[in-house]
Amino acid sequence: MENYIDLAEKVIQRLLYAGNDPETNDHFSMEKWEWPQGVALYSLYLYYKKTGKTKYLDFIIDWFERKIKEGLPEKNVNTVAPLLALIHLYEIKPDQRYLDICKKWAEWIVNEMPRTDEWGLQHITSDLVNDGQIWADTLFMTVLFLAKTGAVTGNRDYIEQSIYQFLLHIRYLSDPVTGLWYHGWTFGERHNYGKIFWARGNCWYTIGTVEFLDIIDPGEANREYLLQVLKNQITTLCKLQDKSGLWHTVLNDEASYVETSASAGFAYGIMKAARRGYIDKKYKEYAEKAVKGILSKIDRDGTVHGVSHGTPLGSTVEHYRNIQCVPTAYGQGLTFLMLVEYALGSGG
Repeated sequence: MENYIDLAEKVIQRLLYAGNDPETNDHFSMEKWEWPQGVALYSLYLYYKKTGKTKYLDFIIDWFERKIKEGLPEKNVNTVAPLLALIHLYEIKPDQRYLDICKKWAEWIVNEMPRTDEWGLQHITSDLVNDGQIWADTLFMTVLFLAKTGAVTGNRDYIEQSIYQFLLHIRYLSDPVTGLWYHGWTFGERHNYGKIFWARGNCWYTIGTVEFLDIIDPGEANREYLLQVLKNQITTLCKLQDKSGLWHTVLNDEASYVETSASAGFAYGIMKAARRGYIDKKYKEYAEKAVKGILSKIDRDGTVHGVSHGTPLGSTVEHYRNIQCVPTAYGQGLTFLMLVEYALGSGG
């Protein structure tokens, strides 16, 4: 599997040095503090934990040191995302500043973050208030961080709040017939917009659940329920996989393009879930087919193509079909995660 590790490093190196390119878009630069960078930082952390390659740990430390010095951004769902890497970093490098930042932001999530009816975390972003809306994305971007901070600090309230958010999002976003996820729900008008099964929104649950189960206690009462929801989703995903190995950006719409970041996320989540014993190992063949398909989306310089840009909530299939594809930090990060899991997953 050595060639897959070489490719993974090429993919992540392309991202780490993307900021030197004046043509780089905001989603493909590591110079912002936002959710694309958060996904990439977490992927780097997981790689460091698997390999012990200190240059990646050094990059993470340097990134946070620079950003802390510059001053942290306004708090919202998406700007929480980089903190998932920071709270993990604290376990390796117990700098009190890191813990203080994480505790301050966790307290904001619990006590001040805008809420929907039924106490859901409103998907407020740097650009949009999204009043009364919950999105699938929030589970990865915010809830994982809250749970991990609870585990690190021993704050049971953070753990319980994170479990509640998973359960609430399942209630309103998971389709009981297919097991697939809708992108969002509005409490104001009480509907799922166009009831679109958007691929990347689905992958945030696939990845988010697998990572969440690593955080919460094995005896947690709702653990089996979360696992069953994951199994239901994966069962249907495997039925919808395109012959290319990827998944369509609207999962049940073959006229929509196949999308790389979600496909990488699904492949990673399925492989890790199988390795952990959460799902039957027979599903690995679907993930491995995705890996082979995604290889064709990676340029010689490591750029990952076929990645849909940041996607607001939409009410029509056409909305999702028309989202432009561009290289992004999360596309690089998710592809990197997938390749590393494929090559080194058996190592733990």
